[in-house]
Amino acid sequence: MRPSEFLDILHIAEKLKDTPRHCTTSNRRRESVAEHSWRVSLMAMLLKKEFPDADMDRVVRMCLIHDLGECFTGDIPTFVKTDADRENEDSLLDRWVSSMPGEVGSELEELYAEMNAQQTIEAKIFKALDKLEALIQHNESPLDTWSENEYELNKTYAFDTVAFSEWLTELRKAILADTLEKTELDTK
Repeated sequence: MRPSEFLDILHIAEKLKDTPRHCTTSNRRRESVAEHSWRVSLMAMLLKKEFPDADMDRVVRMCLIHDLGECFTGDIPTFVKTDADRENEDSLLDRWVSSMPGEVGSELEELYAEMNAQQTIEAKIFKALDKLEALIQHNESPLDTWSENEYELNKTYAFDTVAFSEWLTELRKAILADTLEKTELDTK
């Protein structure tokens, strides 16, 4: 890969630093997509010993790239994202990835195919961490920043996604306990 090609990729990816997500931080600032991807990646790195049979370096790579399509479409919260939105994002991302130099484009295509298929332990861990990070972030943000539907989502979302792993199921239960504690305080 030539340095100019490398820079082209980084210039597009830089957009995620300024792409706001639906979530807010504990200090009420809108979180960026880049910040979300960073923390999902950190979560994967920290769980290496919990999943000794998984290639956690591969999971980290999935976490780093999973929202690159949002460079082109912005973040659309999962509860309003339509199939048409997904197809548009996937099409724009596919076009960009296929324009990348040989090995880089090939590796990204392979990772995206694996992530979409959800057949490997690595892809399942990535998907679970992506969803769990959003729940954790909601629990860290002030309740008055939540939309009405998030009260229920934070109680029910992603249990099916973590079911393959006892450890992740326990994490999801701990997140639920945090949600219940947070929302209970709001009703007092």
